[in-house]
Amino acid sequence: MPQDGHVKQDCEQAAGKRWITHHATTLVPHHVTLLGDDLYSKEPFCALALHHGFNFILVCKPDSHPKFYERLAFWQAQGVMVQCEQRRRHGPVTEMALYRGINDVLLQDGKHTLSVNWLEITVINAKTGAQLYYNTFITNHRLSAQNVAQVAQAGRGRWKIEHENNNVLKTKGYHLEHNFGHGKQYLSATMLSLNLLAFLFHTVLEWSDESYALLRQVLARRQTFFEDFRALTRYMVFESWHHLMDFMIRGLKLETRLNSKPTPKREPQLDTS
Repeated sequence: MPQDGHVKQDCEQAAGKRWITHHATTLVPHHVTLLGDDLYSKEPFCALALHHGFNFILVCKPDSHPKFYERLAFWQAQGVMVQCEQRRRHGPVTEMALYRGINDVLLQDGKHTLSVNWLEITVINAKTGAQLYYNTFITNHRLSAQNVAQVAQAGRGRWKIEHENNNVLKTKGYHLEHNFGHGKQYLSATMLSLNLLAFLFHTVLEWSDESYALLRQVLARRQTFFEDFRALTRYMVFESWHHLMDFMIRGLKLETRLNSKPTPKREPQLDTS
């Protein structure tokens, strides 16, 4: 959405820069590291983040940074990279993680360009040798053989955020993307806000409401939970949120799993409106 005073449509980089400027005073004292995809690994964004006191770990792909990777190949040939390996079990598979890193590589051509540190993570199946994961990052964190694995895992953690937040809102019953085109002025922004608030409250409920947490454990698919919720509230009127939770727990015969005492039975009223 175009911002006030702008004609052009807003974009992720502009929004990211605006976010940095707005939140720097609050967050920088907590030594925050920004994570981002390849879109953000550009010198203006990195320089702005450093100027405001942020750290960063950003995906940096060879296709979008050809000159940078030419310089990287030169230093790689000099044998100055730090390296380490780690073995770990991931379910039935033994994984071998290979880490490489190098400090002080110019991000762009020119005398006054920004110098960044580069690292790479490759995960393979220790038994078959098949590649399971690969990515490369740039960061301002100084790299060594002792910390390159830790920095790489932090950069990789962005996918956890992407999967458990953005992907859930798009595909697990919140229908976030389908709301963007509605309305001529404020409706899509209102629907977006309601989606985010719903996800926030559902997350809090999973932490703080035993009944809700139990139902979500049994009705593991969010779509299933939402469909049951929608059907019940369409045809019945419940006295309260707890009344609805109790009714669903009794229907699924989960009383004994919630506590040793049986839940008092209260029948919902039919919606006659």
